[in-house]
This record gives sequence, C-alpha cells and structure tokens, in this order.
Amino acid sequence: MDFNEYQDKARSTAIFDPKYKYMYPALGLAGEAGEVCEKVKKMFRDDDGVPSDAKIEEVKKELGDVLWYVANLAADFDLELSDIAQFNINKLFSRQERGVLKGSGDDR
Repeated sequence: MDFNEYQDKARSTAIFDPKYKYMYPALGLAGEAGEVCEKVKKMFRDDDGVPSDAKIEEVKKELGDVLWYVANLAADFDLELSDIAQFNINKLFSRQERGVLKGSGDDR
C-alpha cells in the first residue's frame, strides 16, 4: 500500500465533525504520539530498554494510530502524504549534503 492509498482509506474512516477540522486530528496526533512515548518509557522502566515481541506489537499499534491522525490532518490541509514524504526526504538529503543534519532550526 502506498501513502496516498493509505490516506484515502484512513480518510474514509474519519467520522469527526468537519467543524473540528484541523483541531481533532492535531490533538489526536499529540495524544497518540504520547502513547508511543509511554510504551517506550515503560520498556526502559520495566524491561531495561529491551523490547519484547509483545511490546513491539504495542508500539506498532500506536504508530498506526499516529499515522491515521497524520493522514487525516494532512487531508484537512489538502496535502497528500506522498508529497509530504517526498518533501521531507528532499529536505533531509539536502541537509545531509550540506553537513547540517545535526543542529537545530527548521531552515538549516
């Protein structure tokens, strides 16, 4: 499945009220990203940072939820996931070529 196919299918399952466009998926994304972090935190707390197969599956489920919210937030802004992915990889390769992968600032 490619990014845009996923985005179309994810969009077909979005049932939030259009008046919450942007807000609902943005807040959902923050919540789900927090859940991913919680799973990783507990791996360090409970398992010395070594993920079991079961813990990896839990992270996979939460990352799927993150992806759903990213796809729907992008759609709310009339953006396609494939365009976002291509833009991001171009940005990263440019930074790599210029030796500025490390550092801070959006426009380096």
